[in-house]
Amino acid sequence: MDRGYLDFARLYALHQSGGFFVTRAKRNSNIRRIASREVDRNTGLICDQSVMLKTFYAARDYPGHLRRVRYRDPTTRKSLVFLTNHFGIPALSVCALYRSRWQVELFFRWIKQHLRIKRFFGTSENAVKSQVWIAVSTYVLVAIARKRLNVDLSLHSMLQVLSVTPFEKMPLFQLFSDTAEDPNMPRDDNQLNLL
Repeated sequence: MDRGYLDFARLYALHQSGGFFVTRAKRNSNIRRIASREVDRNTGLICDQSVMLKTFYAARDYPGHLRRVRYRDPTTRKSLVFLTNHFGIPALSVCALYRSRWQVELFFRWIKQHLRIKRFFGTSENAVKSQVWIAVSTYVLVAIARKRLNVDLSLHSMLQVLSVTPFEKMPLFQLFSDTAEDPNMPRDDNQLNLL
């Protein structure tokens, strides 16, 4: 999680349910070091520590120990501080997990932009997963059809054509070749111009 979503009560509830998290610490975090582990500074790691929160409200919301990993990015030379409740993985894996969170965000952004799921038909985990998988499968099938038929339309355009012609009985190639505008077709001069 990004540090903008840092809520220790929610993180503790996640910890209590058996999950783990990796987040960035805020600059003004008041944290007390309890123990330190050795790190290889050649990898970019600065420290790997067990810590506790010191401020009243933060300590009340998250009374357990946290793990603080400080890392210096070799490309930007920026020092990053990560907090996690997972003590069993290597410190570099904590940094890699945080870096990979952006891929998860990009995946959900892609789902919102391309799959056009307007609403879920059920609220259970199985219903949501089924609907997402159906939408992904449809998208992949249209991509395969586009490649095999050598259609010049974008996937978005193909999906729009398919959405307005679901019960047409014609071959896909003919359906998509009819949608392209023919430059040799004479213009209808009775058509009014908008601008």
